[in-house]
Amino acid sequence: MHKLLFFGYGNPSRGDDALGPLLVEQINQYKLPCLTSLVDMQLMVEHAADLTGYNQVVFVDADVACKIPFEFSEVFASKDDSYTSHAVTPAALLYTFQQIYRRPPPPSLLLRIRGYSFELGDRLSKQADSNLQAASTAIRQWLLQCK
Repeated sequence: MHKLLFFGYGNPSRGDDALGPLLVEQINQYKLPCLTSLVDMQLMVEHAADLTGYNQVVFVDADVACKIPFEFSEVFASKDDSYTSHAVTPAALLYTFQQIYRRPPPPSLLLRIRGYSFELGDRLSKQADSNLQAASTAIRQWLLQCK
């Protein structure tokens, strides 16, 4: 059976930065046997261990620069400056996986959902909520293939 990990990250206290975790909450409601989810405020090198045993990983994050309402892209293992910091990029996390396990990481995608307001204490903006619903609908259709 195909094993899929959805990893939503972002800070729920910073308005639209909550888009990643919110999408993962929504797709958890589908209760698909192929789907596992993980939510955290940021990616850290320790999360490399969480990627083991999956055929595919989808990272979900808010972004101020992506197309409206959302954008998918492939992610490949790549060493960047973030691997030495507390928070890492998806590419650096895949690179860390590759270094630890001495094998390629699972194929990965990055789903960036357009956000607008990221100040501490902000609520989810109306525009970001609309983008979240569009992403959720698209992901639901995609996940129906797991059944």
